[in-house]
Amino acid sequence: MNPFYTPYEYTPFDTIKETDYEPAILKGIEEEDKEIDQIVNQPEAPTFENTIEALDRTGELLGKVTSVFYNQLSAETSDYLDELSQRMSPILTEHSNNITLNKRLFRRVKAVYENHAAKDFKDLDAEQKMLLTTTYEGFVRKGANLPDEQQKRLRALSAELSVLTLQFSQNKLKDTNDFLLHITNEEDLEGLPESAINLARQTAKERNMEGYAFTLQAPSYMPFLTYSAKRELREKMYLAYHTLCTHPNDNNNTDIVRKIVNLRREMAQMLGYDTYADYALAHRMAEKPQAVYDLLNQLIDAYMPTAQAEVKAVEDLCHQTLNLQPFMPWDFPYYANKLKESRYNLNSEMLRPYFQLAKVKEGVFGLAHRLYGITFRRNHEVPVYHPDVEVYDVMDKDDSPLALLYADFHPRTSKKSGAWMTSYKEQWKEKNGKNSRPQVAIVMNLSKATDEQPALLTLGEVETFLHEFGHALHGIFANTTYRSLSGTNVYWDFVELPSQFMENFSTEKEFLNTFATHYKTGEPLPQELIDRITASRNFNVAYACMRQVSFGLLDMAYYTMKDAFTADPIPFEQQAWSRVKLLPSVEGTCMTTQFSHIMAGGYSAGYYSYKWAEVLDADAFSLFQERGIFDPETAQSFRNNILSRGGTEHPMTLYKRFRGQAPTIHALLRRNGIQ
Repeated sequence: MNPFYTPYEYTPFDTIKETDYEPAILKGIEEEDKEIDQIVNQPEAPTFENTIEALDRTGELLGKVTSVFYNQLSAETSDYLDELSQRMSPILTEHSNNITLNKRLFRRVKAVYENHAAKDFKDLDAEQKMLLTTTYEGFVRKGANLPDEQQKRLRALSAELSVLTLQFSQNKLKDTNDFLLHITNEEDLEGLPESAINLARQTAKERNMEGYAFTLQAPSYMPFLTYSAKRELREKMYLAYHTLCTHPNDNNNTDIVRKIVNLRREMAQMLGYDTYADYALAHRMAEKPQAVYDLLNQLIDAYMPTAQAEVKAVEDLCHQTLNLQPFMPWDFPYYANKLKESRYNLNSEMLRPYFQLAKVKEGVFGLAHRLYGITFRRNHEVPVYHPDVEVYDVMDKDDSPLALLYADFHPRTSKKSGAWMTSYKEQWKEKNGKNSRPQVAIVMNLSKATDEQPALLTLGEVETFLHEFGHALHGIFANTTYRSLSGTNVYWDFVELPSQFMENFSTEKEFLNTFATHYKTGEPLPQELIDRITASRNFNVAYACMRQVSFGLLDMAYYTMKDAFTADPIPFEQQAWSRVKLLPSVEGTCMTTQFSHIMAGGYSAGYYSYKWAEVLDADAFSLFQERGIFDPETAQSFRNNILSRGGTEHPMTLYKRFRGQAPTIHALLRRNGIQ
């Protein structure tokens, strides 16, 4: 029996075997093909109900299986799943193309669209209009209007792209796992905090090694760069991280980058756009590449002078120690931390004992309860894909079920780096009116427990938790009719608003006071430390902004090209972000070959979205600051107008409905102390 045919709402991880995925995917394709045939072959004239709504409800089994499959590729992969994904990717791409390039189906979709467009869509509500327009435009953007020969070429390009993006991610994970800094001389641990040493000791123990093992995973890498007094070892770690997938081995991504960029450019130009950025931005708030550059330039003008001063202050402190030795990128985190300590008597290790993961969970869940009245109840009955994963029933304020939340907190070799929110099941409303609730997951790589102490987080990790939890709330509160418009199915430069909005609470005294207690003594986080957190919240904020802007410039440089990309990515990226370059270049280092966001993660021509959404989140949070950061009425408005509405209307319409006005950059400049 195929385990994906389950009578339960949750995913049956306890019965799914790796060998189940392929037949389940093929069965899902078969079922959706039949559903498409029923739409195409019905004798009735095409209507919104029998064509557009019917199409939105197809592919339920395939969606369920592929959601689990691709989530496992990111969170708990294996050699078998990696190989299977390479085989299944072109099959799934071909299936998708068979739908969007189905001429008879498109004729029905087009007929419905033109019929309602002639009436100015006045016979549809806002959500129906959005579903109709996104469905029709989705077909057009996938090549439905192209002649047969070009459709054939488009099929080939999209199939190749799907394989290459998978290969890019798999290469990065393998290259990350291949590196290990093994230390047996305890003198080489100088400067490292106890938490980093304990983690390294445990990592070595897990690998049957003596001494200490440091990896390129964030809980190991970041403390090492920040605290290690051994400059030559910081350099070794930095170079290992910043040369990922550049080496002459099977994990090299250099040629894959060229192919990915060129495939996207050719596909966009085939569809009538000058560049891939023009194609991608047509369905984003920015709309045009110039709007992206306008934002990035505005940020450069506002932040660059402060950023240069911030870096100079760190460099000056560095030179007091290094004398005539040049200031290098692996010096910046170390001396920036020294400078922060000298200015504010604060570093992340001082706070770590107050951020025990169990307490942080209570704080984050408690914040959602205080804002929205919802509660989280641990569910031990639902099967999980790894022992680290926890499951929670999310209940609304009237105790009705809202969602199932999976939380996967810690790094492992089978999980890719970074943090993300994903979905195992979207929310939608059944034909009988039943509100089918979602299943969402937050996946992170936070510091884990060791033999000596429980999982203790840095303030930055608390922010990461809040960020992904904000995405989760976007899915949890989804309340739309159609699956394709539910939850985080919104314009890409709007999707980061709920997540970045939640980050604002990480330095708010009223929030920290609700959960931050010492894991040994139970004493609350001292007011003195909270004051230091507040005072230091803008430390090197301009440098951090320019770093994000540099990534946005690099992204746009690749995807605004009109001609074939044949260059070496290393000098190309140095040129792309030269305007905001703040630290010395290091020969051979490369961001592009490991930049999953823009090559394999959905942010191609979209990395600017983080800064775009930061303008929105600062503006939105300023309303909470005016009325009280826990104000229930404002929170309910944010839930009703932003979090529950998904992609049912244009995001600016939703935002103005909540805020009462269009956003401006001024709230962000004030928050960062720039204005």
